[in-house]
Amino acid sequence: MNSKILENKLKVYKIKYFETIDSTHKYIKEHASDLEDRTIAIADNQESGIGTHGRTWYTGDANNIAMSMLIKPNCDIDKLNNITIEIAKSIQGAIKEKYNINLEIKYPNDLLLNNKKICGILTEIRSISKEVTHLIISVGFNVNEVNFDSETEKIATSLKKEFKKNFNREEIILKIVEKIKNEILINLTSQTNENFY
Repeated sequence: MNSKILENKLKVYKIKYFETIDSTHKYIKEHASDLEDRTIAIADNQESGIGTHGRTWYTGDANNIAMSMLIKPNCDIDKLNNITIEIAKSIQGAIKEKYNINLEIKYPNDLLLNNKKICGILTEIRSISKEVTHLIISVGFNVNEVNFDSETEKIATSLKKEFKKNFNREEIILKIVEKIKNEILINLTSQTNENFY
């Protein structure tokens, strides 16, 4: 992963890059109070990636995307209704715009390609009363993975496995972050904080 490209392109975000980490989601969650708003943790390898319902998300060896975004919107929690499915729609749109590839949303937090899982989303909200103090958006996306075990291969795939070529992970991250910002995060801006994003 070329973290310098991401840092140069995502100037309003704080990039935390790890070659190996147990979980980007866990890192953000455990350090949320100390990390800056708009921090993005990205790892080439996750040893204990977290999926929904406590499942492990396999990341592979520098072939896929494992990232978690920390947003501190200080907005009403009602603004985050259906946030996971909205993120799924943004990722779906990002891949369509970038590569003209159609992903199917499996409600509420998975994206499929040819009926196999290619992307998973995990969101976590912390609030005081009805005010959201922070939102964590975690995305696992199978990009260039081709080595799945026999059980995983039945239910999961990657862009490379389906199209027989390598895809640029940095390009995909940039497009996903752009779509999430333009379609979701910008709507969380309050009147008193117009330049939040």
